Amino acid sequence: MKPDFYAVHPALRPFVSHIMVVQVQLAGPAYSRVAPFPPTPQHSLNFYPADATKSRQGKQPFAELPACTIVGPQTTKVELAMGPQHRFVTVAFHPGGLFQLLRVPMHELLDVPLNAADILGRDISEVSEQLKAASHSLEMKGIVEAYLLRKMKPAASSPFVQAARLMMSGSTLSTIDQAAAFACLSTRQFERKAKEVLGYSPRLFARIIRFSKAYRLKLNQPDTTWTAISYQCGYYDQMHLIRDFKEFTATTPTIVAQEMRHSPLKVQDDLRM
Repeated sequence: MKPDFYAVHPALRPFVSHIMVVQVQLAGPAYSRVAPFPPTPQHSLNFYPADATKSRQGKQPFAELPACTIVGPQTTKVELAMGPQHRFVTVAFHPGGLFQLLRVPMHELLDVPLNAADILGRDISEVSEQLKAASHSLEMKGIVEAYLLRKMKPAASSPFVQAARLMMSGSTLSTIDQAAAFACLSTRQFERKAKEVLGYSPRLFARIIRFSKAYRLKLNQPDTTWTAISYQCGYYDQMHLIRDFKEFTATTPTIVAQEMRHSPLKVQDDLRM
Protein backbone atom coordinates (compact mmCIF):
# COMPACT_ATOMS: atom_id res chain seq x y z
CA MET A 1 0.00 0.00 0.00
CA LYS A 2 1.34 3.40 -1.03
CA PRO A 3 -0.43 6.65 -0.27
CA ASP A 4 -1.39 9.07 -3.03
CA PHE A 5 0.05 12.56 -2.46
CA TYR A 6 -1.45 15.61 -4.11
CA ALA A 7 -0.18 19.16 -4.37
CA VAL A 8 -2.84 21.74 -3.54
CA HIS A 9 -4.22 24.82 -5.26
CA PRO A 10 -1.72 27.74 -5.27
CA ALA A 11 -3.98 29.77 -2.96
CA LEU A 12 -3.61 27.08 -0.29
CA ARG A 13 0.14 26.53 -0.55
CA PRO A 14 1.15 29.08 2.12
CA PHE A 15 -0.79 26.94 4.63
CA VAL A 16 -1.11 23.39 3.28
CA SER A 17 1.79 21.07 2.43
CA HIS A 18 -0.29 18.45 0.59
CA ILE A 19 -3.35 16.24 0.70
CA MET A 20 -2.75 12.51 1.16
CA VAL A 21 -5.21 9.73 0.38
CA VAL A 22 -4.89 6.11 1.51
CA GLN A 23 -7.24 3.30 0.50
CA VAL A 24 -6.50 -0.22 1.68
CA GLN A 25 -8.31 -3.48 2.41
CA LEU A 26 -6.88 -4.99 5.60
CA ALA A 27 -6.87 -8.73 6.24
CA GLY A 28 -7.83 -10.37 9.51
CA PRO A 29 -10.44 -9.55 12.15
CA ALA A 30 -11.62 -5.95 12.37
CA TYR A 31 -9.49 -3.74 14.64
CA SER A 32 -6.97 -6.51 15.26
CA ARG A 33 -4.18 -4.65 13.42
CA VAL A 34 -2.62 -1.68 15.22
CA ALA A 35 -0.52 1.05 13.63
CA PRO A 36 1.76 3.19 15.82
CA PHE A 37 2.09 6.91 15.10
CA PRO A 38 4.93 8.59 17.03
CA PRO A 39 4.83 12.39 17.31
CA THR A 40 5.55 14.53 14.27
CA PRO A 41 5.72 18.34 14.03
CA GLN A 42 3.01 18.34 11.36
CA HIS A 43 -0.59 19.26 12.21
CA SER A 44 -3.39 17.70 10.20
CA LEU A 45 -7.08 17.41 9.46
CA ASN A 46 -7.92 13.72 9.06
CA PHE A 47 -11.01 12.22 7.45
CA TYR A 48 -12.06 8.55 7.89
CA PRO A 49 -14.82 8.02 5.30
CA ALA A 50 -15.04 4.20 5.41
CA ASP A 51 -14.84 1.92 8.47
CA ALA A 52 -14.36 3.86 11.67
CA THR A 53 -10.83 4.22 13.03
CA LYS A 54 -10.07 3.84 16.73
CA SER A 55 -7.16 5.38 18.65
CA ARG A 56 -5.50 5.32 22.05
CA GLN A 57 -2.61 6.90 23.89
CA GLY A 58 -0.53 4.79 26.28
CA LYS A 59 -2.56 2.18 28.14
CA GLN A 60 -5.91 3.86 27.61
CA PRO A 61 -8.69 1.84 25.93
CA PHE A 62 -9.29 2.39 22.23
CA ALA A 63 -11.91 5.01 21.38
CA GLU A 64 -13.56 5.63 18.02
CA LEU A 65 -12.34 8.74 16.24
CA PRO A 66 -14.79 11.24 14.69
CA ALA A 67 -15.32 11.07 10.93
CA CYS A 68 -13.15 14.19 10.71
CA THR A 69 -10.50 14.62 13.38
CA ILE A 70 -8.27 17.59 14.11
CA VAL A 71 -4.74 16.56 15.09
CA GLY A 72 -2.74 19.44 16.49
CA PRO A 73 0.54 19.41 18.42
CA GLN A 74 1.48 15.87 19.46
CA THR A 75 4.09 14.84 22.02
CA THR A 76 3.02 11.24 22.72
CA LYS A 77 2.75 8.14 20.57
CA VAL A 78 -0.75 7.29 19.33
CA GLU A 79 -1.89 3.86 18.20
CA LEU A 80 -4.61 3.42 15.58
CA ALA A 81 -6.79 0.32 15.11
CA MET A 82 -8.56 0.06 11.77
CA GLY A 83 -11.48 -1.77 10.27
CA PRO A 84 -11.14 -3.96 7.15
CA GLN A 85 -12.06 -1.16 4.73
CA HIS A 86 -9.68 1.64 5.61
CA ARG A 87 -9.82 5.00 3.87
CA PHE A 88 -7.83 7.90 5.15
CA VAL A 89 -7.73 11.43 3.75
CA THR A 90 -5.42 13.88 5.46
CA VAL A 91 -4.73 17.56 5.00
CA ALA A 92 -1.10 18.09 6.06
CA PHE A 93 -0.50 21.68 7.15
CA HIS A 94 2.64 23.74 7.10
CA PRO A 95 3.52 25.23 10.50
CA GLY A 96 0.79 27.73 11.34
CA GLY A 97 -1.65 26.38 8.73
CA LEU A 98 -4.03 24.71 11.17
CA PHE A 99 -4.00 27.84 13.32
CA GLN A 100 -4.92 29.86 10.21
CA LEU A 101 -7.93 27.57 9.64
CA LEU A 102 -9.18 27.30 13.23
CA ARG A 103 -7.99 30.52 14.88
CA VAL A 104 -7.70 28.56 18.12
CA PRO A 105 -4.54 28.72 20.28
CA MET A 106 -2.73 25.51 19.40
CA HIS A 107 -1.54 24.83 22.94
CA GLU A 108 -5.20 24.10 23.77
CA LEU A 109 -5.03 21.15 21.34
CA LEU A 110 -1.86 19.58 22.78
CA ASP A 111 -2.22 15.78 22.59
CA VAL A 112 -6.02 16.09 22.29
CA PRO A 113 -7.61 14.89 19.01
CA LEU A 114 -10.79 16.90 18.44
CA ASN A 115 -14.02 16.36 16.52
CA ALA A 116 -13.68 18.86 13.67
CA ALA A 117 -17.46 19.33 13.56
CA ASP A 118 -17.35 20.83 17.06
CA ILE A 119 -15.14 23.67 15.79
CA LEU A 120 -15.79 23.90 12.05
CA GLY A 121 -19.52 23.13 12.13
CA ARG A 122 -21.92 21.57 9.68
CA ASP A 123 -19.80 22.27 6.60
CA ILE A 124 -17.13 19.79 7.64
CA SER A 125 -19.77 17.12 8.30
CA GLU A 126 -21.02 17.63 4.74
CA VAL A 127 -17.47 17.12 3.46
CA SER A 128 -17.30 13.82 5.36
CA GLU A 129 -20.55 12.67 3.74
CA GLN A 130 -19.27 13.60 0.26
CA LEU A 131 -16.08 11.61 0.88
CA LYS A 132 -18.11 8.52 1.78
CA ALA A 133 -19.78 8.68 -1.64
CA ALA A 134 -16.52 9.28 -3.54
CA SER A 135 -14.76 6.35 -5.19
CA HIS A 136 -11.40 7.67 -6.41
CA SER A 137 -8.49 9.31 -4.60
CA LEU A 138 -8.42 12.32 -6.93
CA GLU A 139 -12.13 12.90 -6.38
CA MET A 140 -11.61 12.85 -2.62
CA LYS A 141 -8.73 15.29 -2.91
CA GLY A 142 -10.95 17.64 -4.92
CA ILE A 143 -13.73 17.55 -2.33
CA VAL A 144 -11.40 18.46 0.52
CA GLU A 145 -9.54 21.08 -1.50
CA ALA A 146 -12.79 22.81 -2.47
CA TYR A 147 -13.74 23.06 1.20
CA LEU A 148 -10.37 24.57 2.14
CA LEU A 149 -10.60 27.12 -0.66
CA ARG A 150 -13.94 28.26 0.76
CA LYS A 151 -12.65 28.48 4.34
CA MET A 152 -9.07 29.78 4.07
CA LYS A 153 -8.55 33.31 2.81
CA PRO A 154 -5.49 33.86 0.58
CA ALA A 155 -2.63 35.40 2.53
CA ALA A 156 1.14 35.51 2.51
CA SER A 157 3.09 33.62 5.17
CA SER A 158 4.20 35.75 8.11
CA PRO A 159 7.92 35.97 9.02
CA PHE A 160 7.16 33.77 12.05
CA VAL A 161 5.61 31.05 9.89
CA GLN A 162 8.51 31.27 7.45
CA ALA A 163 10.96 30.81 10.34
CA ALA A 164 9.02 27.78 11.63
CA ARG A 165 9.00 26.23 8.16
CA LEU A 166 12.75 26.74 7.87
CA MET A 167 13.23 25.07 11.27
CA MET A 168 11.20 22.07 10.10
CA SER A 169 13.15 21.80 6.85
CA GLY A 170 16.46 21.60 8.75
CA SER A 171 17.81 24.82 7.30
CA THR A 172 20.54 27.09 8.62
CA LEU A 173 18.33 28.38 11.47
CA SER A 174 20.17 26.21 13.99
CA THR A 175 19.27 28.12 17.15
CA ILE A 176 16.09 29.62 18.60
CA ASP A 177 17.74 33.07 18.68
CA GLN A 178 18.44 32.81 14.93
CA ALA A 179 14.85 31.77 14.22
CA ALA A 180 13.51 34.63 16.35
CA ALA A 181 15.73 37.14 14.55
CA PHE A 182 14.55 35.81 11.16
CA ALA A 183 10.94 36.34 12.33
CA CYS A 184 11.80 39.91 13.45
CA LEU A 185 10.85 39.03 17.02
CA SER A 186 12.63 38.95 20.36
CA THR A 187 13.28 35.48 21.74
CA ARG A 188 10.51 35.93 24.31
CA GLN A 189 8.04 37.13 21.65
CA PHE A 190 9.01 34.19 19.44
CA GLU A 191 8.35 31.77 22.30
CA ARG A 192 4.89 33.25 22.98
CA LYS A 193 4.02 33.13 19.29
CA ALA A 194 5.18 29.53 19.02
CA LYS A 195 2.87 28.38 21.81
CA GLU A 196 -0.07 30.12 20.16
CA VAL A 197 0.58 29.09 16.55
CA LEU A 198 2.45 25.77 16.93
CA GLY A 199 1.25 24.58 20.33
CA TYR A 200 4.55 24.22 22.12
CA SER A 201 7.77 26.09 22.86
CA PRO A 202 10.33 26.55 20.06
CA ARG A 203 12.72 24.19 21.83
CA LEU A 204 10.13 21.43 22.08
CA PHE A 205 9.19 22.03 18.44
CA ALA A 206 12.87 21.62 17.47
CA ARG A 207 13.15 18.41 19.51
CA ILE A 208 10.09 16.86 17.86
CA ILE A 209 11.45 17.78 14.42
CA ARG A 210 14.73 16.04 15.24
CA PHE A 211 13.01 13.01 16.80
CA SER A 212 10.64 12.59 13.85
CA LYS A 213 13.54 12.79 11.42
CA ALA A 214 15.40 10.09 13.36
CA TYR A 215 12.69 7.42 13.39
CA ARG A 216 11.71 8.04 9.77
CA LEU A 217 15.36 7.79 8.72
CA LYS A 218 15.57 4.38 10.40
CA LEU A 219 12.43 3.19 8.61
CA ASN A 220 13.78 4.21 5.23
CA GLN A 221 17.37 3.10 5.91
CA PRO A 222 16.99 0.08 8.23
CA ASP A 223 20.67 -0.91 7.98
CA THR A 224 21.84 2.46 9.31
CA THR A 225 22.90 2.20 12.96
CA TRP A 226 21.23 4.27 15.66
CA THR A 227 24.61 5.81 16.42
CA ALA A 228 24.92 7.05 12.84
CA ILE A 229 21.32 8.28 12.88
CA SER A 230 21.85 10.17 16.13
CA TYR A 231 24.70 12.17 14.60
CA GLN A 232 22.91 12.70 11.27
CA CYS A 233 19.90 14.13 13.11
CA GLY A 234 21.85 16.46 15.38
CA TYR A 235 21.91 14.51 18.65
CA TYR A 236 24.97 14.76 20.89
CA ASP A 237 25.18 10.96 21.09
CA GLN A 238 23.01 7.85 21.04
CA MET A 239 21.95 8.24 24.69
CA HIS A 240 20.60 11.68 23.85
CA LEU A 241 18.47 10.09 21.11
CA ILE A 242 17.29 7.31 23.45
CA ARG A 243 16.10 9.86 26.01
CA ASP A 244 13.88 11.52 23.40
CA PHE A 245 12.44 8.17 22.33
CA LYS A 246 11.59 7.30 25.92
CA GLU A 247 9.94 10.68 26.47
CA PHE A 248 7.92 10.75 23.26
CA THR A 249 7.05 7.04 22.92
CA ALA A 250 7.66 5.56 26.41
CA THR A 251 9.91 2.89 24.88
CA THR A 252 13.23 2.37 23.07
CA PRO A 253 14.21 3.24 19.48
CA THR A 254 14.55 -0.44 18.56
CA ILE A 255 11.04 -1.31 19.76
CA VAL A 256 9.51 1.70 17.99
CA ALA A 257 11.23 0.71 14.73
CA GLN A 258 10.00 -2.90 15.07
CA GLU A 259 6.41 -1.76 15.74
CA MET A 260 6.43 0.50 12.73
CA ARG A 261 7.97 -2.11 10.41
CA HIS A 262 5.12 -4.52 11.29
CA SER A 263 2.43 -1.86 11.04
CA PRO A 264 -0.48 -2.57 8.64
CA LEU A 265 -0.37 1.07 7.59
CA LYS A 266 3.08 2.42 6.71
CA VAL A 267 2.19 6.07 6.17
CA GLN A 268 5.04 7.24 8.37
CA ASP A 269 7.61 5.79 5.96
CA ASP A 270 6.48 8.22 3.27
CA LEU A 271 5.60 11.17 5.49
CA ARG A 272 6.32 14.45 3.74
CA MET A 273 7.08 17.61 5.68
